[in-house]
Amino acid sequence: MNALSRPAPAVGDSVLVGLIGAGIQASRTPAMHEREADALGLRCIYRLIDLDRLGLRPDALPELLSGAERMGYTGLNVTYPCKQAIIPLLDELSDDARAIGAVNTVVLKDGRRVGHNTDCSGFAEGFRRGLAGAPMDRVVLLGAGGAGAAVAHAAFHLGTGRLDIFDADPARAAALADQIDARFGDGRAMAIPDRESLRAAVAAADGLIHATPTGMAKFPGLPLPAEMLHPRLWVAEIVYFPLETELLRAARSIGCRTLDGGGMAVFQAVDAFRLFTGVSPDAERIRAHFASMDAGRSAA
Repeated sequence: MNALSRPAPAVGDSVLVGLIGAGIQASRTPAMHEREADALGLRCIYRLIDLDRLGLRPDALPELLSGAERMGYTGLNVTYPCKQAIIPLLDELSDDARAIGAVNTVVLKDGRRVGHNTDCSGFAEGFRRGLAGAPMDRVVLLGAGGAGAAVAHAAFHLGTGRLDIFDADPARAAALADQIDARFGDGRAMAIPDRESLRAAVAAADGLIHATPTGMAKFPGLPLPAEMLHPRLWVAEIVYFPLETELLRAARSIGCRTLDGGGMAVFQAVDAFRLFTGVSPDAERIRAHFASMDAGRSAA
């Protein structure tokens, strides 16, 4: 029986889940899950397992997974820097997680660990709602890690013609380009070897997707020089805290269409909630939860 075919929890049932990652204290994911569970008459307890707070590194994942199983966790979300490191510790992968090579959701059931990727579907749905009709012939992707891999696959589901990939580690960018070509066809993706080549790629692009931690509260700054941006470019972000990153602010200031990371955060949570509970959540209600948290922080 998979996560989606399990019996629906009864009113009052408790679901224990968590998020493993580094520097995650600002995450809104716990509140989104807990508020939606309350609205459905369920009880969700969502814990942060912050590697920074615990003084741990990704090599602690085996211990953390075993501990979660012993304590009766239903599942775990996984974020930077663990989305790829966790894969060897799992018993099974969904088709999307296997193709992408990254996991952000793990269902723990009947002694088995099953990895899923809801980042891909989450980004795609957020993009459809926030940048509908954006030209997709040529797109630049910054970041080839776990989130970057998910977003790369989402870009082709959205209709991208060609994807140019830049990463601080050129070998990682090349590996992701090869993976994309193997799934979507030769020549569909190209690794950008250096920053000068990045400048040329951005100049020729319709859109830019940013999928690195730069811009998060923990990693402030811009992932590329602002002067590389141009008004014909749309810019999509995966970082959602802060919701307006320095990249989005710079892009908006010259007239670019932009998409913040809120949509991806909401819709990956919608899919993860369904996997954890077997219950379909109300996506619009979760969007409202997210928006209310942003309004509350803006007023603080």
